[in-house]
Amino acid sequence: MKHVILPTGEQVPALGMGTWMIGEDRASRAEEIATLQHGVDLGMTLIDTAEMYGDGASERLVGEAIRGRRERVFLVSKVCPGNAGRKTMPVACERSLKRLSADHLDLYLLHWRGGVPLAETVEAFERLRAQGKIRYWGVSNLDSGDMAELCALPEGPRVAANQVLYNLSRRGIEWELLPWCEKRGIPVMAYSPIEQARLLRQPGLRALAERLGGATPAQLALAWLLGRDQVIAIPKTSNRAHVEENFAALECALDAETLAELDRLFPPPGGATPLEML
Repeated sequence: MKHVILPTGEQVPALGMGTWMIGEDRASRAEEIATLQHGVDLGMTLIDTAEMYGDGASERLVGEAIRGRRERVFLVSKVCPGNAGRKTMPVACERSLKRLSADHLDLYLLHWRGGVPLAETVEAFERLRAQGKIRYWGVSNLDSGDMAELCALPEGPRVAANQVLYNLSRRGIEWELLPWCEKRGIPVMAYSPIEQARLLRQPGLRALAERLGGATPAQLALAWLLGRDQVIAIPKTSNRAHVEENFAALECALDAETLAELDRLFPPPGGATPLEML
């Protein structure tokens, strides 16, 4: 397993598992739980979820999946902007912990910026950290201007990660946000790293995978992300065969010719673009 170093010096897996839209269909529940458990056993021990996913259903499923494995898992969840205040965040965090059957989160993220001032959100995060409810805190869907404002706060430099939309077809963060975070040692968590499977149907990527012969389109897309030093990819999958396919992306070494072809198929940004979200 490749690892990414948090600002605190702790290492976390560069390839984890997302859970957006998992836990909402009872017919799929057993396979989804087995998939998460298999991923943890393989070494994909970072699991990302959120209170918003399925209105708590994903957190409940994750809690069931990590039972007996909690000490091996780096557990990430996200608080909705409306719950990011000094009075509302502790209540939201307790609800998440109850659903997850956990006594603490390893990383707690602001899901996106809302109406609560960042200073108040950071204050709430810091109180939870002091109480042992969370180990680290971070943000999601914040652009470079928001990040600069955050890091200018007294406790702002404690931000441990920024989770954003990043994949071959969504490279806008490479213009400013990604270099900004890299310079400050703040890891980027790439959600929807295969664009909710849409990249798998991209003709150029499919043709490249067939020509190379040793990797699937999903593995190429993940290997491209994993080639960056401080990027964590969190693909979501609901079956064990796909989690094994994702894990095998760690063995895909992309040479200069392949990287150049990917740049031709998916050009890097030529200028500043608004931060994209799904």
